[in-house]
Amino acid sequence: MRASLSNNEDNPIVVMDKNRRSLLCFVFPSILVIFAVLGFFEVIALSTFKLGLVIFIILFVILPISYKYSYNFQRSTVFLNFLNVPRSADYIHPAESYNLKGSRNLYVTFGQVKLGTWQILPENLQNINNAGEDFFDKILDDGQNVVIYNHGNGGCRLTEHRIEMYKVLRKFFHVIAYDYRSYGDSSALPPSEQSLVEDCLAVFQWVRNRTKSNVFIWGHSLGTSISTHALLKLQTMNIQMPVGLILESPFNNFKEEVSEFPLAKMFKFLPWFHSTIVQPISENFNFDTDKYICSINIPVMIMHAEDDKVVPYKLGYKLYKEAQKCRIRGQGQLIFHSFSSKGQYGHKYLCRAPEILDKISNFIQLALETKTDKKL
Repeated sequence: MRASLSNNEDNPIVVMDKNRRSLLCFVFPSILVIFAVLGFFEVIALSTFKLGLVIFIILFVILPISYKYSYNFQRSTVFLNFLNVPRSADYIHPAESYNLKGSRNLYVTFGQVKLGTWQILPENLQNINNAGEDFFDKILDDGQNVVIYNHGNGGCRLTEHRIEMYKVLRKFFHVIAYDYRSYGDSSALPPSEQSLVEDCLAVFQWVRNRTKSNVFIWGHSLGTSISTHALLKLQTMNIQMPVGLILESPFNNFKEEVSEFPLAKMFKFLPWFHSTIVQPISENFNFDTDKYICSINIPVMIMHAEDDKVVPYKLGYKLYKEAQKCRIRGQGQLIFHSFSSKGQYGHKYLCRAPEILDKISNFIQLALETKTDKKL
């Protein structure tokens, strides 16, 4: 079950020790030089020019170089697992706290990892009264389709736009929504691409142990790369595969996404932007969706809003074009749907597009027909 861990990304202790030494050797002398040049007492009452100079040096010199040599700093900006968790978060009672009737909280465990998970019944079952744990366990194998939702970075499974999407998905599926390690109430373990892929595989195995129904994988934003990578791993395992992959607001690879990320744009004018930000990120964190998707042997649907400011539309479309080139006919159909900027769906709210219902329904039909054709 546990995938092998890459040397450059999942063995950070040695790297981090080296990074800390390099960081300390650069940052603290730099700060001392600033204070020495300006004069300690003058710093207390800096002129506007001097204050601006100090801020510029800290933001655009010290910060980028600190980023280059700090694996932890990089990881925190990639996964954003410390952001957007409501203080009043209630993971235990999704039905009562988030108006998700017919849902329960549970924990998927493997090894030393615990993943907070919600099982959300299809809309046609949501009003069943007195549904106990045994009922939830058995009903997953009622023949209805199942979807596993892999969220993006930041927040957790109870973030508002994700709950909106669950309510759309339950019109078609049993919904399994979970938090990767370090998110929500899941185990507080360091995240990496490989470890989050392991989490996805564990949740899929949990589902597959309980049902032979058709399973779809849905990924949003960073979750699109995790989903695609996990499917690549699944194809090497002796297990009944998912029948379809849906990618909402994906990027082609993380190297190109880094340059477009809102927080990074303020540094793009710097001559050292590539060497201090883009290069270390691309070396330590891959997320090469445009490579993974080439070997996925099931139908794939990509959806992207034209006004997405977090993962630009052009990156989702670029993924589609690259996939067209590398995928062959027998692997499963590849579909791309764009959503007009007039809808103002941005990065998070394709769930509010009226046309998304037909697109999901049509893709389900396509995926099931493809599965049938492969059996013939």
